[in-house]
Amino acid sequence: MARQDYGNDLTTPVQQPGGKLSNDGYGLLTATVVWKANTNNDLSVGNRGSTCPLNAQLAAHKFSVTYDNLGMAVITVDYIGIDLDTNEGVYTNPEVSASNGLTSENITTNPNFFTTGGDGYVGLIAGPQGSFTQSPLGPLVEIKSPVDYVTQVIAAQTLIIAKKQSYIGQHGACFESSNGGRFIGFVDPSHRHFYGKTNYLAPQSSFSGHFYTSEAIEVQNILSYLGTTSYDNDWAGVLPMIVPTYAGTSWHASAENGGYDQLLLSQVNVQDYGLLYKVNYEVRYNVQGWPDSVYRKSSIM
Repeated sequence: MARQDYGNDLTTPVQQPGGKLSNDGYGLLTATVVWKANTNNDLSVGNRGSTCPLNAQLAAHKFSVTYDNLGMAVITVDYIGIDLDTNEGVYTNPEVSASNGLTSENITTNPNFFTTGGDGYVGLIAGPQGSFTQSPLGPLVEIKSPVDYVTQVIAAQTLIIAKKQSYIGQHGACFESSNGGRFIGFVDPSHRHFYGKTNYLAPQSSFSGHFYTSEAIEVQNILSYLGTTSYDNDWAGVLPMIVPTYAGTSWHASAENGGYDQLLLSQVNVQDYGLLYKVNYEVRYNVQGWPDSVYRKSSIM
């Protein structure tokens, strides 16, 4: 028996009841709307960028089609957009997670190696520079300048010695010179907690997050600040607040450590999401700060 058509001929898709609109709490709006049409319809209702009938701020992101019997097509369209009450619809509030732990670092980078590292430390690791003394505990090291070569006369023969005894500081820390120079290692076995050690566990924190934006300029901004440091969580007001305020409000290292900015934008990834851009990023925190002779300061860009 042939199909008998009655009522709406469905030459254009017809919206079905039961549409769903959601807000993720950060300003991202998503919606799902079901449409029905004849199988010979062009399915344009699901085209990327099509306006959502539930909220004009949303645009189609993707769709799927189920072909029912009797020549019917069920079109399920997913929409995405930004709530106008969130940053005027330009970007969502960043959704952030923090990672804190310990990572292996060279012992010479410890802030308490040569000078006092701050509260909580007891004594220096190697001692102050200039206080090291020569000791047979350490190996002989090469003399850098020929003018410092030692000349000895043994059995009427001249012997030029191009090496000298290395220097020892606290806990058996061994160096090329009394001021430090190359660190050779901990060579005194009586200091068993230091002997043979080259690394220590240093605290490391990072913030990973993402936000959505409708503006390409916001993407270009954060990409241009990749690899730069900051003393605040929005890079002097240029970027969204990509580090939450509960983590702190000022990220300057102490004056004794150079006053360097402690936040570094270390990673940025971008992908299209409907008519929006999804920006994933990572910010690294360094308690000692990031030296501005190595890393660009965002505040002077």
